[in-house]
Amino acid sequence: MKLKHTFALSSLVLAMGLPAYAHAAQTEKNLATDNENIEKILIVGVRQDRVSQGATGLTMELYETPQSISVISSEQIKNFATNSIDDALQMATGITVEQGETNRTRYTSRGFDIKSTQIDGIGLPNSWGLVTGAMESYGYEEIEVIRGANGQLTGVGNAAGTINYVRKRPTNENEGEVGLTLGSHELKRLQADYSMLLTDSGSWAARAVAVIQDSGSYLDGLENDRTYFSIVVDGQLTDNSALAFGASHQDANSDGVMWGGLPLAYADGTQADFDVSTSPTQDWTMWDTLNVNAFVEYTYTFDNDWEVKATYNRQDSEDQSKLFYVTDAFGLYNRETNLGLASQPGRYDSEFSADLFDITAMGQYSLFGQDHELMFGASTSKSNDISFTNGYDAATTPAYGLTPAFPFASDAIPEPIWGEQNKYADLDVTLTRLFGSTKLNINDDLFIIAGFNAIDYSREGFNSGGTVDNDESEISPYIAATYALTQDINAYVSYSDIYQPQEQYDYDGHFLEPSKGVNYEVGLKTQWLDDNLLVTFALFRAEQDNIAVFAGINDTGKYYYKGTTQDSNGFELEVTGHLTDSLNATFAYTNLNIEDELGKSTSSWEPENLVKFSLDYTLPQLPELTMGIGGKWQSKTENAAATVKQDSYLLVNAFARWNVSDNLEIQANIDNITDEKYITSLKNVGFYGAPTKGSVNLTYHF
Repeated sequence: MKLKHTFALSSLVLAMGLPAYAHAAQTEKNLATDNENIEKILIVGVRQDRVSQGATGLTMELYETPQSISVISSEQIKNFATNSIDDALQMATGITVEQGETNRTRYTSRGFDIKSTQIDGIGLPNSWGLVTGAMESYGYEEIEVIRGANGQLTGVGNAAGTINYVRKRPTNENEGEVGLTLGSHELKRLQADYSMLLTDSGSWAARAVAVIQDSGSYLDGLENDRTYFSIVVDGQLTDNSALAFGASHQDANSDGVMWGGLPLAYADGTQADFDVSTSPTQDWTMWDTLNVNAFVEYTYTFDNDWEVKATYNRQDSEDQSKLFYVTDAFGLYNRETNLGLASQPGRYDSEFSADLFDITAMGQYSLFGQDHELMFGASTSKSNDISFTNGYDAATTPAYGLTPAFPFASDAIPEPIWGEQNKYADLDVTLTRLFGSTKLNINDDLFIIAGFNAIDYSREGFNSGGTVDNDESEISPYIAATYALTQDINAYVSYSDIYQPQEQYDYDGHFLEPSKGVNYEVGLKTQWLDDNLLVTFALFRAEQDNIAVFAGINDTGKYYYKGTTQDSNGFELEVTGHLTDSLNATFAYTNLNIEDELGKSTSSWEPENLVKFSLDYTLPQLPELTMGIGGKWQSKTENAAATVKQDSYLLVNAFARWNVSDNLEIQANIDNITDEKYITSLKNVGFYGAPTKGSVNLTYHF
């Protein structure tokens, strides 16, 4: 079996969205003589076998793509029961999942927050890089992680990368599954996934996914529940055109949440140590989120194989929270008495909406005796973000001021009497993008990809710093090349501009100027074992100016930031694929170094060395049984400002699945087998990660 991806992964691939029409054309050619299959030929040719093209579409294979890309497949998500995006991305090469508190997460790559996300290749607003709430992973076929600068993909971005979520789409069969999971901390989960043909010819189909989950937590006081539902319908309008549309809805609720992490640093600079279950939460805290997404996608393929695709995406989300923050605000936190911490309550609501339009044309052209590929298009996104807060009387509120000795009971401090709700931010953001790129096939061994993004980015409205009205524009070039050294070894090089508008404020409450820079990457990709195993080695470097770093608190009590210069460099090694017919493996090692303008190492909360691995094995003598292990190891980290350190640690997870019959399977999972004690984030000091836990799943296929 060749190591191929019909969804055509690639960074540039991502970048360009050129079509995988070669596969479709060959399918039609091979089947064209069978008159009985004419209708099916058209479905497969136009609709790409109902497999989402994700952010891609180039005819390049993964091993040809001149950038670092990894894929978390639905099989990996299933094997290791990673039911949330947070858990799934723990498996991704070079990615760290920073949980500074229970309900907000940052994903980082190559030392920086990932601020560019996509669904099926369409960019989504996420300037801060924060993800609020545990997002469900069951609705996605796979997750593509593109590491490095992404100016060609979105027109904005830093040196971290892009995450592309590939939706589950209808299959060409009536098929489905329903599963029940029971696990540690009263985990109860019911999930279902069903795809059905809507017409006798199979030209229209639908797929529905649903999840209900409820659980406690190893953390004191924390309880979570969420429901998720998605539906996608796609079909063939004419012999040359296809339509897809769908929506997803997630409602997640959390009680007993943390706002900020544990107070792990005493005033004398020594580090505190608590039970892994420790939390400063109070019973009245909560954080509820609602996320609704919808899309429509129209594709028209001309007789000459040129394709035009128009897409509209709509996002709506809202969250409501009542929070309790604990910190050593006055430098009084005493190691002997555990007294001296200060607390602050907060009640916040927000509403977010966004409309995203994208139209792209792509196809082939001939020049100098070679066939080449071209893509060009335009997109625009408009979003509105409104935030509200409720005040309180600090003089009469026990939740504001010094706390009892920590840890304290979850009912130690009563809920404030909240005042009237006030709007404190209302921002409109518009991003308009013109883009284009071409793949130039110089000869059979060498191709060059060149492209550009021209963007206009505007923000207007008001926030805590006052009135906002600014407009920024930039043109970001991209160029890369891949050369086949042998039939199985490709060398590549790529260059991209970096341009990232920033959400942080300066001392006066104004947005910082955009960060800018350049990103370089060179690497080798080689296929082994009859193309079943892909090995990638990459060297990367990024030079960025005006990176926002925390600078203090201004005279109005607001956090402010300043811009600094940071250079990052390192290398990655990734091995993924089939070692044998029965053994699949992934191994990835990332080495990272970040320096400031003085050449001093910085961002010490990011591990210098990071290893990710997974193995799954099906017993040849007992093919009904599959088992595997996976996990990560990272080197020591620290937050010098917070005087908190963490030694290197290893996390190991395992699973075993027994196919009782053709329709029924049972799976058991154990996470953190060695019961390792570790902190979830050092950038924003978090809390202790989950100890050993387990679950059992029963799935019926029909």
